[in-house]
Amino acid sequence: MSGAVDIGYGQLALALGFVLLAGGASLWLKLGLGRELLVGTLRTVGQLALMGYILVYIFAINQAWLVLLLFAGMIFFAARIVAGRVRGKGVPVFWPVFISMLLSYMVVSFLVTGVVVRAAPWWDPRYFLPLGGMVVGNSMNAMALSLERLFGEVSNRRDEVELLLSLGAEPREATAAINAEAIRAGMIPSINSMMGVGLVFIPGMMTGQILAGADPLLAIKYQIVVMLMLVGSTTLGSVVAVGLARRRLFTEAQQLRPASPKAA
Repeated sequence: MSGAVDIGYGQLALALGFVLLAGGASLWLKLGLGRELLVGTLRTVGQLALMGYILVYIFAINQAWLVLLLFAGMIFFAARIVAGRVRGKGVPVFWPVFISMLLSYMVVSFLVTGVVVRAAPWWDPRYFLPLGGMVVGNSMNAMALSLERLFGEVSNRRDEVELLLSLGAEPREATAAINAEAIRAGMIPSINSMMGVGLVFIPGMMTGQILAGADPLLAIKYQIVVMLMLVGSTTLGSVVAVGLARRRLFTEAQQLRPASPKAA
């Protein structure tokens, strides 16, 4: 099988028609999404073009420290995005998110590339960065959902939590049910994806490999690994992030912090 068909710059320009279609719909229906579509398109093109040149440079140098530095940078920006989505909850979440992402995603990415795929070396950028990037991109949405559920449930059930605390329960006990609900909310999307993969949709990695000329059966093996690693990464990331953020909901005196409209 030959490689993927090349796409010229003129063909890329034609693809902008899809965004123009969305923009037209926004104007017609008065959705007010014109600015967001423009910014999103510019960021998509700019960020992907920049990443392409960075990957060419990293592939050429092929040094472990540079690969891991880029991966840590990807995690840093993912943590900023997640923290921005859960602002206004009165609890600083950037560091809990960043730490949980760094620990869980590094572990999962190492296990996938070094143990399952058995890339040599395990940090080979052609394997580690694409697979690790999938972990970051898919799992950060799960983490945002988990934190949103955590803060939302604490706000809605504040009286219940304070009652349990007044009866002598520890913060961990008073929020045990909320903690479980938050983690469950983050895990459900990846579980739903497992239910529909192969029947409802063909995932991105499998599609890319097939377009590049890989054996479909080999592409399926890689996709199975990806789907399973996403379940593990979303679970680990959500558990650690929710656990760290939950601690920040309470004072040193084990009292629930007052609600605040500002987020750090």
